[in-house]
Amino acid sequence: MKQERYFPQLTVSKKAELSLRRGHPWVYGEELRNDVPVSFPNGGLVDVVSEKGRYLGTGFYSEKSKIKVRVLSDNANERFDDSFWQRRVKYAVNYRRKVMGNDIDDCRMIFGEADGFPGLTVDRYGPYMVSEVLSYGMDRVKQTVYRALIEEFPGTKGIYERGESAIRLLEGLPKHSGWAEGIPNDGNTRCEIAENGIKYIVDFALGQKTGFFLDQKFNRRAVAALSEGMRVLDLCTHTGSFALNAVSGGAKSVTAVDVSQAALDIARENAAINGMDGKVRFVCADVFDYLQETEKLSAADRSDLIILDPPAFTKSSRTLGNAKNGYREINYRAMRALPRGGYLATCSCSHFMTTELFLETLRASALDAGVALKIVEIRHQAPDHPVLLNVPETDYLKFVICQVI
Repeated sequence: MKQERYFPQLTVSKKAELSLRRGHPWVYGEELRNDVPVSFPNGGLVDVVSEKGRYLGTGFYSEKSKIKVRVLSDNANERFDDSFWQRRVKYAVNYRRKVMGNDIDDCRMIFGEADGFPGLTVDRYGPYMVSEVLSYGMDRVKQTVYRALIEEFPGTKGIYERGESAIRLLEGLPKHSGWAEGIPNDGNTRCEIAENGIKYIVDFALGQKTGFFLDQKFNRRAVAALSEGMRVLDLCTHTGSFALNAVSGGAKSVTAVDVSQAALDIARENAAINGMDGKVRFVCADVFDYLQETEKLSAADRSDLIILDPPAFTKSSRTLGNAKNGYREINYRAMRALPRGGYLATCSCSHFMTTELFLETLRASALDAGVALKIVEIRHQAPDHPVLLNVPETDYLKFVICQVI
């Protein structure tokens, strides 16, 4: 190490050393070989070293989490001051300006570990930003990050914090939602965004996650390109984004199904502001039950394209087996409901369900349904949600378009 160290030093196991040297930034509690000083503050910075004393990096210490250290950098000369965070913000924003182009007005500006901000998500909806902070260390420096973001986007009208996740409790953080302290805001928590030429109402105080699912942006374009002349069934439609893209793509008819009436109310509002009143039939129903009824229809009355965008069936490796069964069942039902030659656009938003495992599950669904699948394309999340190959947790969205034959 080239400069004098000011942070407590934690020694880690050989397993953790190998993981860190391969680029994964997390150190778990069982991998530590010593403890921080008793008075050390939660979320403070610590140096991580190997059993032989080799410097491996510096990161946030978490007193209560199973992930005890989230490494920020392996540069021994880094000072982790305000300029450090300002550089990281500028790097993240410049990346979006390059890969998102005109889509930068409504996109994810910070994607946690993928951008070097462990436990922090920031989405931008035009003049508003919405953040979710899930690590104690990031909570300590968030104001610096917020100010740096506003410097990049000086027209920002406020940053709203969404902090309802139970993960915050595991970090020792209270659940909290509201406007970020010290950042001016206009008090408005609803705004209108435009994506793929379609307008949406975003309620970032009450909507799911940060208010809108930006990660499917380019997958929705792919559905629009496929929809011309088709009878489209959009399952788990939420606020209608896939359904409205199907309409814009020239679908013959569109039915959108969701179990949440509140979500469907917003979907109808989105249809109205796009002049698509009457072009989508909205149905409040359980999608499994709805598919069972759809199976009974004649081939002439079935949909030509079914879109499946269910919530994550698992958020833990412990429940992966049940999740596989859930994905297998819902895709089996969709395949049974399609005529031969029909198309299925299906996805999983859990990183535990890897691409290989998801394809294996689709093969099992097809076998159950007595059909074969022709893969049109395999897609992932939009590039404003970048994937780090050395951090598999950042690779979570799988989107497969296939034909039933």
